[in-house]
Amino acid sequence: MTRTAIIAGAGRLPVLLAEAVEAPLVFALEGVTPALAAEPFRLERLVPLMGRLLDEGVTQVAFAGAVRRPRLDPEAFDPRTATLVPRIAAAMGQGDDAALRELIAIFEEWGLSVVGAETLRPDLLPGERVLAGAPTAGDRADADRAAAILAATGPLDIGQGCVVAGGLCLALETLPGTAAMLEFVAATRETPRSGVLYKAPKPGQDRRIDLPAIGPETVAQAAAARLSGIVWAAGGVLVLDRAETEAAANEAGLFLWARAESGI
Repeated sequence: MTRTAIIAGAGRLPVLLAEAVEAPLVFALEGVTPALAAEPFRLERLVPLMGRLLDEGVTQVAFAGAVRRPRLDPEAFDPRTATLVPRIAAAMGQGDDAALRELIAIFEEWGLSVVGAETLRPDLLPGERVLAGAPTAGDRADADRAAAILAATGPLDIGQGCVVAGGLCLALETLPGTAAMLEFVAATRETPRSGVLYKAPKPGQDRRIDLPAIGPETVAQAAAARLSGIVWAAGGVLVLDRAETEAAANEAGLFLWARAESGI
């Protein structure tokens, strides 16, 4: 029998995954407030958490939702987790992607399978198609340019999104996230509606964790930034609450396009 634990962050994704799992165990880092009931834990006590999961019969773990890097307290480590500090610290020093890979490796060493959101909810990853509206030739050119930008910056572990209009990069997602990027765009342009928000995983990213996502709020933010639409790498970006997201895009006059990664 498969039993699932969800390590929940902020946002809707943990809720959507929990709906697809029978009696999931849900945990969240102290300081994170997920949108569902969760038992708090500290990263400094990671080994006791994994032992608890095994005692509860958990066989697979899904990480879901936004989480900021925790500030670690050296005095809070239990002795067994303390032995992992050199690995965790070294990985965190190499960026978010390296830190997440190391976290996955630690869970797997304890016999816990780490699964991506699409394993539990494959419907969240639409294949290549236009979901709302219709991108123009100019929009498609902007999408090509944005994809090239993220392909170049992805290995630097900067972010998973950018905004391009008329072939020009208006903003690149960094640590503050997509919402902050779109707020910047909204505050710094007064042109008629044009341009695209493009999102994609980082090249070589382990797609079981930290996949980019869009939802109704993203549509509202893109509309406020006077963009023409939202484009993403098909099969690499989660679409949350799809019916509401498509309805919001149609109402705002934005297109939604899951673009083949080849651009075709």
